[in-house]
Amino acid sequence: MITALGFASVYIARQEQVSTESLSYAGFFVSLYLVAHLVARVAAPYADPYLLPIAALLTAIGLTQIYRLNPDDAFRQALWVVVGVSLFSATLLVLRRDYRVLENYRYLFGLAAIALLALPALPVVGRTVRGARLWVEVGPLQFQPGEFAKLALIVFLAGYLREKREVLAQGRLKDYGPLLIIWGAAMLVLVQTNDLGSALLYFGLFLGMVYVATARLWPVAVGLALFVAGSAAVYQAVPRVAARVSIWLDPWSDVHGNAYQVVRSLYSIANGGFGGTGLGRGTFTSPDGGPLIPDLNTDFIYSAIAQELGLVGAAALVLVYMLFVLRGFRIALLAGDGFSKLLAAGLTFTFALQTFIILGGILRVIPLTGITLPFVSYGGSSVVANFVLLAGLMLVSNRANALRARR
Repeated sequence: MITALGFASVYIARQEQVSTESLSYAGFFVSLYLVAHLVARVAAPYADPYLLPIAALLTAIGLTQIYRLNPDDAFRQALWVVVGVSLFSATLLVLRRDYRVLENYRYLFGLAAIALLALPALPVVGRTVRGARLWVEVGPLQFQPGEFAKLALIVFLAGYLREKREVLAQGRLKDYGPLLIIWGAAMLVLVQTNDLGSALLYFGLFLGMVYVATARLWPVAVGLALFVAGSAAVYQAVPRVAARVSIWLDPWSDVHGNAYQVVRSLYSIANGGFGGTGLGRGTFTSPDGGPLIPDLNTDFIYSAIAQELGLVGAAALVLVYMLFVLRGFRIALLAGDGFSKLLAAGLTFTFALQTFIILGGILRVIPLTGITLPFVSYGGSSVVANFVLLAGLMLVSNRANALRARR
């Protein structure tokens, strides 16, 4: 219903009439997520009942907004949603018996994470887009391997920390060796590819999972100190980072230069006011037809949503994300074994931190980094990876709830 109403609003704003195409998009969504629901009922009947509907709602909001901005991009995004739902279903079916078998291959997952992060740095397949070398292009297929590397790293950290958490809590440096090697290699690759937004995401994931495993604050304190020192060094060495920090501190000093996107984004949010302009009635193009905010449907899609849905709609979207995170951490608390707890906590924390990083950058809480808003931003790699993340949480939830039901 929300999808149908959203597309109908866009059609009315554009053509002053309701098209049957809006109903066809709603039918597409109903059919797609009905299949996903049936697969979940077969493969994970005890799974959390709220996660899949929340993901469907976020996907519907994103696809509606993307269609409003660029119908061709919406068609491509819909294809990636189909791929994501298919991979979500396949993950549930393949790992329905016992997903904990992944723990046996934790070191392979760690190495796979490093390999995926290094792919964009290769001279033949790697591609640089807007100063960051994030993309891999193989024939007609272009994707961001870093989106899948974070999932592999979560499995490695969950397996290793489950095995070593007691000795890690004692604070012996040698026990942190494999963790520091994997983390250090990931940081070097990310700095080399100039993907500093993902570097912040991986750093936060590393500290968060170590804290969950050990319940000790000193590793987090040491990590934060290293982060501050490293940030100062990168600020001095990488002009792109220095420009982002100066934009964050005072965007009005360079309105027509590096701060162009940020300033236009703030104007877009302010223009929405409390109730918004309405879907399809926002102002995103200049009088000559050019875009007011470059990359609007990827990095700055929240600004478009805030303008057309206002403070009410933007706040509601954040609350939906908070509800997803709440359910994810609840799953981690209910999980009966250490690997499952760490896996659910890592998946949820990554989802939450990624959402905070992009929203915080748009709203000038932190310096802006170019990562996607989960399930909402345009981008196939992000959508597919987040559907796999969703499947992981549902698998953990299914096992935890099934054990409780037997008791």
